Amino acid sequence: MQQTKYKQTPQLKFLAIVVVATSVILIFTIAPWNILPASVSEEVSVIAVTDYGCVGESSLGRSVVVSDCDASVGDIVSATFYIPAGETNGYLKELEKRQNPMVDAWDSSVSGKGFSP
Repeated sequence: MQQTKYKQTPQLKFLAIVVVATSVILIFTIAPWNILPASVSEEVSVIAVTDYGCVGESSLGRSVVVSDCDASVGDIVSATFYIPAGETNGYLKELEKRQNPMVDAWDSSVSGKGFSP
C-alpha cells in the first residue's frame, strides 16, 4: 500500500498576496496624496469677529478662523490653514467630471426638485 500525503494550502502566503494586492489597488484608486491635507497661506476677508478670533473667507470658499485677530469686518488678514490636497490640485473636480460625464456647467448650476412642464 502506498501512503498519500495531502499538502495543506499555504494560507499565510495566500493571505500575504491578498493583502499586498489590496493595498496596491487602494493606493492607485484612492490616491491618498489627494486626501492628505496641504497647508495653504493666503489673505482672507474677515466676515465675522468672535471670542476665538476672526472668521474669514478664503478664495477657495472655506471659512477660516484666525486666532489673536484684532481686525474688524471687511478687513484683509493673513491666514494659514489646511485643506485636502485634492481641492487645490483639481483632483476632486476631475473625479466629479468622470463620475458624472453627462453633467455640464448648466446642469450643475440648476437647483430644485420636480419635473419641468
